[in-house]
Amino acid sequence: MKNIGHRISSHGLDNHGLRNVGNAYWNLSAPQLYTESLARGEGLLAAGGALVAVTGQHTGRSPLDRFVVKEASSENDICWGAVNVAMSEENFERLLDKMLGHLQGRDVFVQDCYAGADETYRLPIRVVTEEAWHNLFARNMFIQPDDKELPGFKPLWTVLQAPSLEADPATDGTTSGTFIVVNVARQMILVGGSGYAGEIKKSIFSVMNFLLPPRDVLPMHCSANIGADGRSAIFFGLSGTGKTTLSADSSRTLIGDDEHGWGPNGIFNFEGGCYAKTINLTREAEPEIFETTRTFGSIIENVVMDPNTRSLDFFDTALTENGRVSYSIEQIPNASATGSGGHPANIMMLTCDAFGVLPPISKLSPDQAMYHFLSGYTAKVAGTERGLKEPQATFSTCFGAPFMPRNPAVYAKLLGEKMAKHGAACWLVNTGWSGGGFGVGERMKIQHTRALVNAALDGKLANASFTEDPNFGILVPDACPGVPPEVLNPRNTWKDKDAYDAQAHHLRQLFEDNFKQFESDVTDSVKAAAIKAAA
Repeated sequence: MKNIGHRISSHGLDNHGLRNVGNAYWNLSAPQLYTESLARGEGLLAAGGALVAVTGQHTGRSPLDRFVVKEASSENDICWGAVNVAMSEENFERLLDKMLGHLQGRDVFVQDCYAGADETYRLPIRVVTEEAWHNLFARNMFIQPDDKELPGFKPLWTVLQAPSLEADPATDGTTSGTFIVVNVARQMILVGGSGYAGEIKKSIFSVMNFLLPPRDVLPMHCSANIGADGRSAIFFGLSGTGKTTLSADSSRTLIGDDEHGWGPNGIFNFEGGCYAKTINLTREAEPEIFETTRTFGSIIENVVMDPNTRSLDFFDTALTENGRVSYSIEQIPNASATGSGGHPANIMMLTCDAFGVLPPISKLSPDQAMYHFLSGYTAKVAGTERGLKEPQATFSTCFGAPFMPRNPAVYAKLLGEKMAKHGAACWLVNTGWSGGGFGVGERMKIQHTRALVNAALDGKLANASFTEDPNFGILVPDACPGVPPEVLNPRNTWKDKDAYDAQAHHLRQLFEDNFKQFESDVTDSVKAAAIKAAA
């Protein structure tokens, strides 16, 4: 084995069982990783300078192939079930042996980095990949140590990633050739059979979600920014609801677009980069994000590119609707230098309601906030998945159920305590449809959503008059600067009022049915808020 790079840690790869690999490339810079990736045929150069990679059959996460090792040190703290599927220690060791054997004689790329901008809670991690571009992804997405830290860098958690290695379900206890396995006792993550880069970052997010709650830190699937007045805001939401778009506001300082912690010192980014969806991306609607797709150091994942001009087509979904751009947060002109902010004054819970019945913005009481946090509602639309013909409600607890190892009540309790202690206001924002459901109505105009969000963040809605929504019990503002009054009441935007009433009743029932699973874990006041919402 030959170690290549001038920032090589004395904590060698043999500590992870990696011996007799080919060349080990340590902590290469973006230009060096570009050079290796292009030379190895892993990617292509786009017009503007971004690196374009295609991941094959896996263009998104593989939730059915994600496992948590069932072992004594963490067994009683994991919420086992469909999200956190147990794997035996024996099967993990078998997969680890396969991974170590697979990497023997192969070149590997190593990035030493941190998860967590707050030094009190940050996690030293090492990401070892068999392809250079995945190592660049890790460099983009996590926080880079100072050069002087790297010679003695000692990771607490390690990710070993090899897309070309597949498991044998018959002997390895997996559901397919793909596997993403988290082992708390070993402090190790194995990723095999998938080249989708998001598996790396979301696995570390799952680890942070396990480690931080006992330390009085709420891990959150949210974006965050800071206003000119110094007041922070967080934006909860599932993929496609607008976390990245709404937080990338040129008038506010961006903390991060996807993963944060809320601890005793305020909020802090887990990451050092962003991973934005590119479908239908335009310079006019999202100028900051669009510019990153034309910048050296960015990775464009699964986006169609013209082979001659090397221009990118963000409207072509031939590869996937989940095209992505990964970039260092430093590419955003108004990004925070520290990746942290004070305790949030406002909390935005984003939902893409494809049924078209939720108001574009509404104010939630603390108990209603807990209710909607546990519900984590959004909706998939026809065309996004094979066989999906009509909108389908999705309830993802805490707006991030696939990444939450502990019981959802643990996270909800922390949210309630922190909201009460710091007096944060909470808003439910529908970035989905208006005037009818998907196929009938239209998507909320981004200009209207931005105006509503900014009015809430700037305090313009604090003293507004509100009307209670009769279906969900939430408070809807009667007026907002820059937004036509008829837009605020969803029923008014529907031509067929009876159809609206039927669809609202349907969604209300879905909320009620979903929330039954939490009734034994919440307070009577949250139950009352749930009952009111479903009344």
